[in-house]
Amino acid sequence: MCTLNKVLLILFFISHSVFAQKKSEKEDWQSLFNGKDLTGWDIKIAGHKVNDNYKNTFIVEDDMIRVNYKEYEKFTTEYGHMYFNQPFSHYKIKLQYRFTGNQVPGGASWNVRNSGIMLHSQSAASLGLDQDFPISLEMQYLGGLNAGERTTGNLCTPGTIVDIKGKTTEEHCINSTSKTYNGDQWVSAEAIVLGDSIVYHLIEGDTVLVFTNPKIGGGYVGKSHTFKDGKVGGEDEWMKKQNTALGSGYIALQAESHPIDFKNILLLNLKGCMDPKAVNYKSYYVATDPTSCKYKK
Repeated sequence: MCTLNKVLLILFFISHSVFAQKKSEKEDWQSLFNGKDLTGWDIKIAGHKVNDNYKNTFIVEDDMIRVNYKEYEKFTTEYGHMYFNQPFSHYKIKLQYRFTGNQVPGGASWNVRNSGIMLHSQSAASLGLDQDFPISLEMQYLGGLNAGERTTGNLCTPGTIVDIKGKTTEEHCINSTSKTYNGDQWVSAEAIVLGDSIVYHLIEGDTVLVFTNPKIGGGYVGKSHTFKDGKVGGEDEWMKKQNTALGSGYIALQAESHPIDFKNILLLNLKGCMDPKAVNYKSYYVATDPTSCKYKK
């Protein structure tokens, strides 16, 4: 095993053992979805303005956020994302998802039972009108097709690059080591995101992918497909940020032409007040935010 792999494993086990040791302290998990409506989320669908929920692509039913294509006759370029309206840098996020039914007519073959969540994403308001994917780190969810292996919890990199096993990769999508999940079953997914240092993808409690050093760059969908090709808003400004660290951003749920449900979307912020004298101190924080500290008067 190479030295870097050993370091990554040590970091992983240290972080998990630290979390385990602190179970006696109540963790302040935050629900990102109120179970009733889309309050707190911004919608951006390619070709439409921010918060134009075209043909009710995103709806709430039975305590779930549903990506819904019942009003579509045909899908063309309406790639959509729904963004929680607060950015984060160091956190754990967990949720459950399931694919349902059939893909809407017109969707690309590679989008059958294909969706995901975007991490460290640009904001909804910063996207170009016709931009289909935000610059982000996508934790890709794929459903099995009852025809061989199809991993989930993969990584795709619109406008970004990462290191895998200590080496920068130019692949747009990197497969995880997960099992295949066929049918319309619920799947539990989690990501541990530690700024611009390291990110873990977990499926059903198993770590299936680890990557480090996320940065802006590598083209939009690989070097052959530029930010201009992707109609990225503020292209010139993004070009100036090439090879700069990507350590924070928004979380977004994806809509890519196949119905999918999301529920139990919970986030544990790992950045906060690290002063033990403060009333809102948490020993499990891994990044400090002194401005958030509150003290007894």
